Amino acid sequence: MNSEFESPWYLFNGHLQTVLPSLFRKVPVNYNRERLELSDGDFVDLDWQINANNSKLVIITHGLEGDSSRHYVTGVVKALETSGFDALAWNCRSCSGEINRLPRFYHHGDASDLKAVVEYAQAKHYSEIYMVGFSMGGSLTVRYLAENNGSLNVKIKAALVASVPLDLVTSVVELDKSGKRFYQSRFLRKLSKKIRMKSEMYPQHPIINHTDYKKRIKNFADFDNTYTAPLHGYSNALDFYTRASVKPLLQSISVPLTIIQAINDPFLTPECLEIDSTNASKHVSLLLTKTGGHVGFVQQGKYHTFVEEYASKIFNKN
Repeated sequence: MNSEFESPWYLFNGHLQTVLPSLFRKVPVNYNRERLELSDGDFVDLDWQINANNSKLVIITHGLEGDSSRHYVTGVVKALETSGFDALAWNCRSCSGEINRLPRFYHHGDASDLKAVVEYAQAKHYSEIYMVGFSMGGSLTVRYLAENNGSLNVKIKAALVASVPLDLVTSVVELDKSGKRFYQSRFLRKLSKKIRMKSEMYPQHPIINHTDYKKRIKNFADFDNTYTAPLHGYSNALDFYTRASVKPLLQSISVPLTIIQAINDPFLTPECLEIDSTNASKHVSLLLTKTGGHVGFVQQGKYHTFVEEYASKIFNKN
């Protein structure tokens, strides 16, 4: 399925469609924050946008090193607010402005925190719950739906994900190419700060060590071989990328799931833009756009992005 929208004239390629919205698009939301204590002794922070008497809730998951204040998250909150939706935008461990307690972090391959968030929300008064995820948050959303497909609460009606690296192995290689490494470098600088804080919290930890970080960590593979894999039970970075990729999980989806990907997304490869009946269930729909960049999708002359408008369209059908 293909769909087109018109990007502003000044956003004439995938890099601009990715970078400029990230830098300059502001969609303010007044959240109420709540801390959710997790069963392993850690925590995640939940940001709620609540209006009286709403019976529908959207749960939004941000991307790698993002948080609930990112424009693509708050844009969804605003787009659905007028349709009678409350919103729960949660922050992955270490992403809410306060470092998490345990040595471990969050990552593409573990949706247990999202599961805890959903279960907490299900216990409230809402009769319908919808899910939205961007980039890594899209991976976590797909993983949650697939891993719990036999026991999903009937309140969960549909999901939409966008700019998802369905195949992590190729996406990591893509971001290590000339002309794209600045994205990778930005992520690694942000992660460096957290590794430094962790090394101060756990000075004797055998894995968390910030010494010579800049010399040792040049790309995602270095970071994931050094930290992500050993901290979270993977043998190496390739094992992590292979097992954390959610494309194989699309066969197990049992609720309506829309995947929106831009062909000019600088993070994604052809392997992330191709699904069919052999590798996805009948409940999965892939919507490709020529433009949009990575979690950009800004439209000419419109306040809401294409993804935000589409989420409002399909969720209000249910």
